Amino acid sequence: MRKTLALTLALLLMAAALPARAADAMIYQSGFATGTDGWYARSAGSAKVSQLPPNALHIEGRTADWHSPGRDFALVRGTPYTLSVQVRQDEADAADFIISVAHAANGEETYENIVRGTARRGEWVTLSGAYTPGAFDRYVLYVETLGAPTLSYDIRFFRIYAPEGTANMENVKDEAPAVILPVDELPRLKALCAERFDIGLCVPQYLARSAETMAFIRDQFSIVTPENELKPDAVLDMAASRQLAKEDDTAVAVHFDAAKPLLDYAQANGLKVHGHVLVWHSQTPEAFFHEGYDPAKPLVGREVMLARMEHYIREVLTYTGTQYPGVIVSWDVVNEAIDDGTHTLRDSNWLKTVGEDFVSRAFAFARQYAPEGTLLYYNDYNTAIPGKQNGIVRLLEGLIADGTVDGYGFQMHHEITFPTMAAITASVSRVAALGLRLRVSELDIGVNAATEANYASQAAMYGDIMRLMLQYADRVDAVQVWGLCDSQSWRAAKFPLLFDAQRNPKPAFWAVAEALQKQ
Repeated sequence: MRKTLALTLALLLMAAALPARAADAMIYQSGFATGTDGWYARSAGSAKVSQLPPNALHIEGRTADWHSPGRDFALVRGTPYTLSVQVRQDEADAADFIISVAHAANGEETYENIVRGTARRGEWVTLSGAYTPGAFDRYVLYVETLGAPTLSYDIRFFRIYAPEGTANMENVKDEAPAVILPVDELPRLKALCAERFDIGLCVPQYLARSAETMAFIRDQFSIVTPENELKPDAVLDMAASRQLAKEDDTAVAVHFDAAKPLLDYAQANGLKVHGHVLVWHSQTPEAFFHEGYDPAKPLVGREVMLARMEHYIREVLTYTGTQYPGVIVSWDVVNEAIDDGTHTLRDSNWLKTVGEDFVSRAFAFARQYAPEGTLLYYNDYNTAIPGKQNGIVRLLEGLIADGTVDGYGFQMHHEITFPTMAAITASVSRVAALGLRLRVSELDIGVNAATEANYASQAAMYGDIMRLMLQYADRVDAVQVWGLCDSQSWRAAKFPLLFDAQRNPKPAFWAVAEALQKQ
């Protein structure tokens, strides 16, 4: 099954639960009273679905997040649907779920996320979002997990709403060809950045498996970051760790199945990789912090958790450094440790089990095990907000005193209206004054509608940020956008990236190119 870039701007994502509009009619509701109602297990063969009385569907035997209950729907292109489902699980304190769609055109399947939500143990939670289909031949809606690949769970009341009076359940085939500007007609951003700093993006696993997409990325960019595939959820092998814990409760098992496609490609094609991330409060299995790696048992104490941290960091850095020497040039050692409200360390499992020095200990272990020359970063968001900025600077000053940190990564998930360029400029200046290396680690700029005026404002902000980083070019390691195309962004509803869903360059692309050309 080939996984390539979507060729039509199709998806509108909603980050919060949305009720059906008043004029909408419910055109489908799952009927699990007597069977599976056409739903099946999307998997390589291990997962199974079954009817769960009185009106739910159960899935078990999963080994990957996308192993999920799914169903084909004959949706109509351009119809604004509202989707909702109730989800329940009994195996984790909390688990993240996503309503997603697999759509196909001319035999090529691509994937989008619609809405995400969290289900706590034993509670039904409703996920609801909006989806407007594009020009595809097939649509499969499914309910998957994020960072819980073996979790068993139930779904019920999957509902689809459409506006009254619209056609809503038949495929409309669009024969219009996609408009993709040939690669040779585009300026190459990596060439424009040459001898200054790297320019790159994040790449999810499914794009890394597309030869066409990766060739395009290789042509434009010099550095990539796995979007989720080097996060602890993807790397920790909890089943194997539980077995090891019977003899040693500090032992840690890891695997790199999700990251290998991108790492292999980077190694073979001369792309640099930025590793993201070793220690984070999110997308880390809850079980990692509990006795015997069992979330039903108490949290472990400080010494056990410190040993687990060391063993995890050692295993990750030793494996990647040995198998992919020179490929991963830098790492986010710790991510988002500062709380938005208190501007101190957030109340995470790392803080609860290790204590306030967990960040400095993580950097010490990373420095001990990282290959020589690997740059170690602290990464965070909202640096342009003064209170958060103060907390980040305090943390960085402590790490600088330890001599373990090399740089700071600015997550810039911005809007065209917030923050101001003055605030962004001030934040970069303040962090640069600390003497650290700099990178824009996660850049996207949202708009509230795909209009010419909004795209012009978006382009102006992209250009301003690039010109700002060029002022510090001797200290900047990379500028990386958080995704390739709008339709594949985690903020797809905000059209935040350099390329549209058809992989055509937007005004933002040309603004970045112009800023680089004029420096």
